[in-house]
Amino acid sequence: MQTNLVLLDGLPVNTNLPDFLGTEGERERGAHVLTLDAALDIAVHASRDYQSRKETLYLSAMSLTLTRHQFTPLFQADGSVNYGGDTVQAVAVGINQLTGQPEGISSDNVVEQQRIGGSGSINASWLIRDVGRITTSLSADFLRFVTGDPRAATSSRLAATFTRPLIRNAGFKAEMENLTQAERQTLYDLRDFTRYRKDFAVQIATAYYGVLGSRDTARNNYLNVEYSRKNAERSRALAQEGRITQSDLGRLEQQVLSAESAWIISVSGYQQSLDNFKLQLGLPVAANLILDDHELAVLEIRDPKLSVDDSVAIALAARLDYLNVKDELADAERKVNLAVNFLKPQLDLNANVNVASIPDRFGGLQLPDPQRYSWTAGLNLDPGLDRLAERNAYRAAIIARNRAARSIEQQEDEIRLQVRDSWRTLDQAKRNFGISELGVKIAERRVEEQNLLAELGRARAMDQVDAQNSLNDSKNQRTQALVTHTIARLRFWDNLGILYIKDNGQWEEGLHANAR
Repeated sequence: MQTNLVLLDGLPVNTNLPDFLGTEGERERGAHVLTLDAALDIAVHASRDYQSRKETLYLSAMSLTLTRHQFTPLFQADGSVNYGGDTVQAVAVGINQLTGQPEGISSDNVVEQQRIGGSGSINASWLIRDVGRITTSLSADFLRFVTGDPRAATSSRLAATFTRPLIRNAGFKAEMENLTQAERQTLYDLRDFTRYRKDFAVQIATAYYGVLGSRDTARNNYLNVEYSRKNAERSRALAQEGRITQSDLGRLEQQVLSAESAWIISVSGYQQSLDNFKLQLGLPVAANLILDDHELAVLEIRDPKLSVDDSVAIALAARLDYLNVKDELADAERKVNLAVNFLKPQLDLNANVNVASIPDRFGGLQLPDPQRYSWTAGLNLDPGLDRLAERNAYRAAIIARNRAARSIEQQEDEIRLQVRDSWRTLDQAKRNFGISELGVKIAERRVEEQNLLAELGRARAMDQVDAQNSLNDSKNQRTQALVTHTIARLRFWDNLGILYIKDNGQWEEGLHANAR
């Protein structure tokens, strides 16, 4: 059975086994190394949700083709044939004794008379915009007696009808509205899918960096375990010399246990996040792959140079969902006009022409004779004495239009809120990264100081543990702050509507940012 594992072919294979994963690191032997670009490319080809959204868009386009098809000449053909028989009284031919002429003489005998009959027709209908509907039909019937009577009877008929509304539904407004709405709905669905692709790319990037962040946390926790073990070993030697108390030694040994527990939990969390990411990509959970650590190493703070007001203005001009809401108001206006039209009297022009074949002729197929025709033309009037349903439809259309107008205001306020919130989140993430970097430097100095004091036998266990835990926490916070800022920046561009997605799922962010 073919699976999406084939998408991993051609990716580099891991040859290094990391120490910070312990025995679980053996699982990464021979694993495919997945870059962010490769992950995005796989996601657009393998993600089940992504494929479903593509299929939904395709179904919308198919619906449009059917609606458009109604405005082309439509042909239909059918036919039937039947075979049957019945019994009739036999008639013999004799000579009348009085007149000497031949005459039929009834008999007590009955004979079976068999016949074969059939019919067929070809129909065509064409709805022409702003002209009318033309319907034509060519039908033929034949009957042939197989036994008992050599006669064959055939007939055919050609008919054509033209209908044009003059007042109500003039120009076939209802049918034209169906076509217009179908075309616009396909446009809306295309815009929705385009926006979904942007959101999807951000989701994949968020999950990708989240896995790398979990991996980096496991790495930092492992380094914390190593440092705690070395610190405990050194403290044991000092305790034997009587330079530190047993209480301080016990505190440092407890730190080793706490660090090991945190490390085990972080390794398990990393593996769980990696499995979840495989499922999000549409790959089997058993797929052997890891993410590229280099993607985390090259991350940097890139802060957009845009004010809040400029950001809102860009979003209101570029957001596709906002364009949909504004266009839906135009749809509602058209439907109000259509409802007004259906309140009018109905006056239709109808014309009909029929051409028939010559009857009662025997032999071959009888085609319609142009000299045997009939035609009618006239007007059908419905003054509209009962328009309650149409009145209700008109009022409902007005309500729908008012709702559409309010939706524009609501959507505009929501976009303003989203952009302002994402702008603040991005600014906050930038500040948090600066704070976390400063925190790492301070924690490193504290650890260095405690190491010097420990070598002199003057360090307190509580201070040592606190300094090392602060360093480990600061490193994790710095990584998290960097990832948070990167994701916040992508979401900021997405909320502005200017995160451009390529065919392979990779993006080009911002106004003048470099493409991935």
